[in-house]
Amino acid sequence: MAVSVMQKSIVVAAEEAGERLDRVLARHVAELSRSRLKALIEAGAVALDGRAIRDPNHRVNSGTTIAVDVPPPEPAKPTAEAIPLRVIYEDDDIIVIDKPRNLVVHPAAGNWTGTLVNALIAHCGDSLSGIGGERRPGIVHRLDKDTTGVMVVAKNDRAHQALAAQFADHGKTDESFERSYLALVWGAPDRPHGTVDKPIDRHPKARDRMAVRQGGREAATHWQVLERYAGKPGHRRIGKAGKPEKPEAPVASLVACRLETGRTHQIRVHMASIGHPVMGDQVYGGGFRTKTALLPPEAQAALEALGRQALHAHILAVKHPSTGAILTFRSELPPDLARLRTALAAPGGDRG
Repeated sequence: MAVSVMQKSIVVAAEEAGERLDRVLARHVAELSRSRLKALIEAGAVALDGRAIRDPNHRVNSGTTIAVDVPPPEPAKPTAEAIPLRVIYEDDDIIVIDKPRNLVVHPAAGNWTGTLVNALIAHCGDSLSGIGGERRPGIVHRLDKDTTGVMVVAKNDRAHQALAAQFADHGKTDESFERSYLALVWGAPDRPHGTVDKPIDRHPKARDRMAVRQGGREAATHWQVLERYAGKPGHRRIGKAGKPEKPEAPVASLVACRLETGRTHQIRVHMASIGHPVMGDQVYGGGFRTKTALLPPEAQAALEALGRQALHAHILAVKHPSTGAILTFRSELPPDLARLRTALAAPGGDRG
């Protein structure tokens, strides 16, 4: 039996001229991952003005018509595993879970089993959307392995396409969409709120890391300081110029971060770029480990026991793919982060 292939046609806009082919496709074909789009390009399934282009780095011209042969959804091949899930909401179209720490979202090198996908297959059976590929059925967005909190998963292809479009837009045209995190970070910004608007791309020397880089993909994170925490009583911190800072300078703070884009490690990279890396982040905040000595003893113990970045997906608001109703889901800080927050606030830090 012949396999039907859907073709998508995209006309390159003037503002997209000069961009890489894979990046333009990632913006317009939100239901497929960037790695899968790259594979389609290399397989000759993408044509520019009728000519197949196999180079994902190919720079496009304004007005060019891009034709993409989108393959049919693939079946979910990872096996079912009885991994407990905390389900916040579920119906015929979506399932919303509160992801725990130490759980990889989908199978990949080094983590072929024990993932959220394996757990979802066991929970949902054959109902998961296959449009994201055999290793990512139903997955429209991800959280890092040790980031906790709210995730939504599509249970059919129609729901997958609708949700993927919302995540690709990130509330730019529909303000009902919201994706907000809570982070405990080192120090505190000197303003109550602000925005980090810096492009993100792969680190030039460490391919498993991201970095702020010119020419990278646009990325914007809106942050707001919720609480500031003092360090050890009477401890005077040393500033960049070698002069003692004011005794009341916060050693850490609780920050709410709202994503306008969804890049890999975005909050971790952006907060580190303004000098306030997420606490416990060994990848982007390793240089701040010496600051642990500034924390009260209870907070030092809580941070050591944490063993991960202090980042939590707090709020997710989406439009239901079938009813159009706005659904808002919340996950409060899990016990390990709540313990650290309480320990930081104990010396009498400003909670305002």
